[in-house]
Amino acid sequence: MASGTDNAAKPKLVVIRGNSGSGKSSVARMLQRRYDRSCALVEQDHLRRIVLRERDVEGGLAPHLIEHVARFALDHGRHVVVEGILAAARYRHIISDLVRDHRGEAYVFYLDVPLEETLRRHAQRPQASEFTAQDMRSWYLPCDVLGMDCEQVIGPLPTLDALEEMIARRAGFLSRRAAQTDASST
Repeated sequence: MASGTDNAAKPKLVVIRGNSGSGKSSVARMLQRRYDRSCALVEQDHLRRIVLRERDVEGGLAPHLIEHVARFALDHGRHVVVEGILAAARYRHIISDLVRDHRGEAYVFYLDVPLEETLRRHAQRPQASEFTAQDMRSWYLPCDVLGMDCEQVIGPLPTLDALEEMIARRAGFLSRRAAQTDASST
């Protein structure tokens, strides 16, 4: 197994789910940066829309590709952050399997942000011209929780920094630098 993380730390699996405009992609990228090159980011939109060029439909390949990429990175010692809308109807099974099979710690977060707030946030994003508010309304899944014991529901927070800090703290997702500082102070 290739080493991608600190020897003392087993790779962590962090899944961040939520509707479009909930902040999941931004927060996932912030978490990945905490670990530099020892953390893989598995983005649903990139794998589904760019790699596979498919719609998020029943029977699509994206759930399986996401699962394979996440497992590959975990098996090679990388922390993994999986992010996306990851609708429960199509992704519950793969997320449950990933959590069940992972030998380290696993965390699942659902960002529960009201439709009105996601629309407000979307209007301020660079990709606001890529899809409309009506598109977002049609994709919106209210309270689309998985019902897993390890799933934590987080309501809207005032800033992305606050959301990232909350998830990092709950998942014990310290940066290498912070982990080294903690270890040297004991």
